[in-house]
Amino acid sequence: MLKPFDTTGIGSLPFKDSEEAVEFSINCCDIPFWPQLPARSFLEQMIPQYAEGLPGLVLDTQNERVFIENLTQNELNRFYEKYSEEHDFPISRESAEGFYRFVKALKGKGARIVKGQITGPLTFTLGLKFSDGRIIYSDEELREVALMLLKRKVSWQAKVLKEVAEEVIIFMDEPVLTALGSSSYISVAEEEVVRMLKEVADAIKAEGAIAGVHCCGRADWGVVLGTGVDIINFDAYYYFDSIKAYSQSVMNFLNSDGYIAWGIVPTTEAILNENADSILSKLTTEIKELSEDIPEELIMQRSLLTPSCGAASRSPEETEKVFGILRSVSEAMKR
Repeated sequence: MLKPFDTTGIGSLPFKDSEEAVEFSINCCDIPFWPQLPARSFLEQMIPQYAEGLPGLVLDTQNERVFIENLTQNELNRFYEKYSEEHDFPISRESAEGFYRFVKALKGKGARIVKGQITGPLTFTLGLKFSDGRIIYSDEELREVALMLLKRKVSWQAKVLKEVAEEVIIFMDEPVLTALGSSSYISVAEEEVVRMLKEVADAIKAEGAIAGVHCCGRADWGVVLGTGVDIINFDAYYYFDSIKAYSQSVMNFLNSDGYIAWGIVPTTEAILNENADSILSKLTTEIKELSEDIPEELIMQRSLLTPSCGAASRSPEETEKVFGILRSVSEAMKR
């Protein structure tokens, strides 16, 4: 179902109106994605959007804070009981208005393929804290509970999207991968990175969906490629060298039916100085350089295109430019 140089988005858009965002997403690329709208609500930011259902959770919408406080064994036991009974853990409409609007807009239309996303387990557990400032990753039990929650939420998301599309892609968004190995996260073991990503990827694939991982920085792609994902999405505008460094592993990944999604159009202020010709030139130059290590035909057959990251930080007009360039570059590469 994936076609060479098909386009999709990362997730976030700058709109406040969910209908406008959904219409934009459906029309802006080959693989529509449900829009995350942090400008609409604090609850649509990366951590709050998927935190509902976590024991001890405090969502302070007035001060736009999310944290864990007064966690009790009774709360943990209630979570385990609900989990063991295979209850759904849906994303609430309050936290993801764009998701519900997206599904409604596609019902009865039979989409070929759509994309969803979830905050990756590392970014989630390293980003969410207890009220005393400790990251929940440092608590082995709560780290595992958070992983269980994310797996159940991604399974629910995949099931719902399957009702409106023949194929579903879901990306784990993992910006924190760029910081692994630094002094801030020296305690995060590579084996745990692989385990957590693999468990969420397996939950996605158990629902018959395609699992991807997105990182908009300099990640250890050698580690990520060992997690069982089907697509790796990297920032090809700023960090092409980070993927080039793992070219042998990337070639093995592509030969095993994997895809690389080039985040080639910037969602930073750099977009103001770019156009379709400049981005196309950059992409073709990078493909030529990567083909020194990987057969060019293989790269061309197993490539998708995206913006470098989410577009929530851009204006609506700049976002239209981002996806307009993306579409033009895709059309040129397909020709």
